Amino acid sequence: MKKTKQKVYYDKKHDILWLNIKSGVEEEHRGITPDISLELGEKGELLGIEIFNASQVLGSKLGVRRTGESVQSVTISHRIR
Repeated sequence: MKKTKQKVYYDKKHDILWLNIKSGVEEEHRGITPDISLELGEKGELLGIEIFNASQVLGSKLGVRRTGESVQSVTISHRIR
């Protein structure tokens, strides 16, 4: 199995969490819920995940809370298989 660096980006101003799964050119953007979108490559491979309103969507599950203009940070350990 080839290892890739996974990166997580958080836009505090817009409350968007972006998970970079794999490098590549985005060919398709698929919304799976109103707040979660998948970025897919040329062969349908998962390149990234966007989570809008991240503090609300993930907050109850991960202990993330939005307070004013900031979000309390947490460390998230999760393995995707």
